[in-house]
Amino acid sequence: MPASASARAVAPAGEGPRLGDIGDRAGRLGVEIADVAGLIGDLSGISQNQALQAEAARRSAQEMGAATSRLAQSMGTTREAAADARRVLDQSAAQISDVVTRAAETMTVLSESALGFRSRLDTVSDTVRGVEKASMAIAQIARETKLLALNASVEAARAGDAGRGFAIIANAVKGLADQIQEFSGQTVAHLGELTEALGGLRHQAEDNAEAAQQGMTDSRAAGEATATLEELVDSVGRLVTDIDTMAQPVEQSIVGFEAMQGELSALADGVADGRRHLEKAEARTQTILGISEDFMLFLVEAGAETADAPFIDLARAKADEISELFEAAVARGEIGVGELFDENYRDVPGSNPKQVTTRFTAFTDKVLPPVQEPVLAFDARIAFCAAVDRNGYLPTHNKIYSQPQGDDPVWNAANCRNRRIFNDRTGLSAGRSTKPFLLQTYRRDMGGGQFALMKDCSAPIMVNGRHWGGVRLAFKV
Repeated sequence: MPASASARAVAPAGEGPRLGDIGDRAGRLGVEIADVAGLIGDLSGISQNQALQAEAARRSAQEMGAATSRLAQSMGTTREAAADARRVLDQSAAQISDVVTRAAETMTVLSESALGFRSRLDTVSDTVRGVEKASMAIAQIARETKLLALNASVEAARAGDAGRGFAIIANAVKGLADQIQEFSGQTVAHLGELTEALGGLRHQAEDNAEAAQQGMTDSRAAGEATATLEELVDSVGRLVTDIDTMAQPVEQSIVGFEAMQGELSALADGVADGRRHLEKAEARTQTILGISEDFMLFLVEAGAETADAPFIDLARAKADEISELFEAAVARGEIGVGELFDENYRDVPGSNPKQVTTRFTAFTDKVLPPVQEPVLAFDARIAFCAAVDRNGYLPTHNKIYSQPQGDDPVWNAANCRNRRIFNDRTGLSAGRSTKPFLLQTYRRDMGGGQFALMKDCSAPIMVNGRHWGGVRLAFKV
């Protein structure tokens, strides 16, 4: 008979009901404390996330403030550069405009002069052609006069002495006609040279006129380029104005970011203070929970009959059974002590959540199921019964929680709980407690933000006086 049952048997008759009532109330108190501890733990986790988020927000605000400051500096530098560019362009545009205007005026004068010179050459050419016609007429007259003088000479010769004076006149007319013809020939030659020279001048004048026309066209294009340059100056001026307009909200943003950084810093400090208080509250609740667990142990050992007594007795009996089983296996040489207490956990490749094995995993897979599986039929409230070593390693779970892992980590976490290390407070306490039993109350995460209040009753497993771990028997509240 377990020690707790013996204690209950020797308790005074009048004292039993009172202790039992205290035990039940202590059990309910433990449940409430565990629930509060879980809620505080949740709040602590939320507070931690809030602290991280507040700190991240503060850093983001600082980075945004710094970026805005850099933007303001860049905008100031850009504005100064644009203003300088505007001044330079304004001066350049004015100078270019003056030069282009004077060049256009000069080209206009040159063009008009070239066109006038070409017109005058046309007039001279007409005059030369008139002189050529006159020269040709004179030459014709000279020929006819020469012919007339020749005829007069013939007639004077026929007249003899009577025509001697007429012959002298005829010879003089002939000489004059020869001179006129000679001069006419020279005039025609000179007029030819003049006409050729005038042709060259005319061709050059036409080239000059075309160049002048092109110069006027280029001057107009330069004037248009000057107008474009002036538009560029106006655009740069508008850019300066726009930068000034944009700079105002940027400066306001800098002020706003500074204020926001202060507020976020205060918020982060407040969250950090709240987290510190929650950590203290969590530690205090864990202490109170431990006191509640010790109080329950005290009541049971004092003989109090509680609703949890059957589960406590069952856990202690299974721990004794496994202790004897391990000791017998060591005695038979079925497994060595070094293998049984192996803590060199080796990862199962590809497992998620991570599973591990040791040198005793195959042994426990063989010997523990016959001890653990029948416990599930003891009471419908029992969720599982499994042995863990001192580090919370659970090598062999109940069959319903020992499914082969698949591709879904969430499904694996719920259905493949064997060969995993549960080193939370409940798991480590169950594996390391050497008290006759340990009754813990905790919230079991069911997934999706849902929790179920559970009680975990554990008892130590001893192998030849050496603490191996403990049996965990969990049941619903």
